[in-house]
Amino acid sequence: MSKALLGPIDQVGYLVGNLDQSMDRWVQRLGVGPWTVFRNVVLDGRYRGEAVQVEMNVGLAYQGDVQIELIEVVQDSASPYRDAQGRPLLGLHHIAWVVDDLDRELARLTSNGLQVVFEAHNPATRVAYLEDSAEPGVLFEIIQGAGMRDLIRHGIAATASWDGSQPIRTI
Repeated sequence: MSKALLGPIDQVGYLVGNLDQSMDRWVQRLGVGPWTVFRNVVLDGRYRGEAVQVEMNVGLAYQGDVQIELIEVVQDSASPYRDAQGRPLLGLHHIAWVVDDLDRELARLTSNGLQVVFEAHNPATRVAYLEDSAEPGVLFEIIQGAGMRDLIRHGIAATASWDGSQPIRTI
């Protein structure tokens, strides 16, 4: 029996310099697809206590039951997607869980010693990134609920029946 507080990992997120090139590489080199693309996604929130707005392009695909998220940040402001000098971070960024009650899980995780780095929302979602100073290099994300669970279920089903055609699908 697993004692993982949040259950199985739902998502692994990567920051990329060019979303289209990265998705093409994942398809060509790893056979991962199809990719669902969301352009110009905007999140309003707080990063390390400061109000921010983040704009990004996002590609989602699946490997088994895990969602692979590729994020291309398209603005230069401070965010969890840039280092302290403002340079874009690239590579593995976070692992994530979909939760039913984001506030409850934030309280539980912070009481366990994690620190909130970023909280944000838009009409479609609400998210939070947390860090553990003793485990540098990757963030832990929690994502509010039902809509994301439906998106993941649909994506897993699309991947299971994917014949290799139309590897990139823009919403």
